Amino acid sequence: MSNTIKPALPGRRGDRLAGKVAVVTGIGAGIGRGIALMYAQQGAAVIGCDIDAAGAQATADAAAAQGLAIDSLHPLDLTDPAASRRLMAHAADRHGGIDILVNAAAFGAFAWLEEMDFERDWKRTMAGEVDVVFLACQAAWPHLKHRGASVINFASANARMALPLSPALAHCAGKGAVLAMSRQLAMEGGPLGIRVNTISPALVETAATKFPLENIPGFREQVMTKFMIKRTGQPEDIGWLAIYLGSDESSWVTAADFNIDAGATAW
Repeated sequence: MSNTIKPALPGRRGDRLAGKVAVVTGIGAGIGRGIALMYAQQGAAVIGCDIDAAGAQATADAAAAQGLAIDSLHPLDLTDPAASRRLMAHAADRHGGIDILVNAAAFGAFAWLEEMDFERDWKRTMAGEVDVVFLACQAAWPHLKHRGASVINFASANARMALPLSPALAHCAGKGAVLAMSRQLAMEGGPLGIRVNTISPALVETAATKFPLENIPGFREQVMTKFMIKRTGQPEDIGWLAIYLGSDESSWVTAADFNIDAGATAW
């Protein structure tokens, strides 16, 4: 079957998120970019951010070219607590609160255990995959209260399974932490009207995954052995679920983890 990348904005404009204020982190590329564009297409007021200023601006420009609007703060380093607070205050000040928080921003270093540097690889991955979610949730929490709000965090198929040929030790640990943290946040948020769920993708084809797919011998084939649907994931595959979780359609859904992985974790 074909691995052809699908259009960036599938479907038609809609109103599934009309009236919603959505903060989407990591809009400069990949899943964050796809969700930000699809959210704008579905009527949300989107406030994005990325440490990559050029990437974030490109996403905002892509939205404008299609008659959509994305308000972006960039460059913005989400490992800085003050920066996270500034992002959430900006969104709340402009729109009166926040209805959806999508924590798509992440950084992960990939190295085998014996080759992993504690500071450069392990600690940076924990900051880039765990700290950024904690800090964004903490900063957004006062603006999410009592709005029937939705928080969408990203775990991973790697939170449950190892993939041969992939030196993903720190990534597995980080995404496992996000999965556990999100369940606790769902419990804390329930009385406040805040729902918290996770999406756990398998390999999605983005700029970040391009190198191993194209340069590690046998890697794509190894990935495909686990997939029941024989193609790599695309950002819009994740975007459709993120629209559901951000909308009122999922108002009774919390503390859930959604495997969007072509069946990889079902084996």
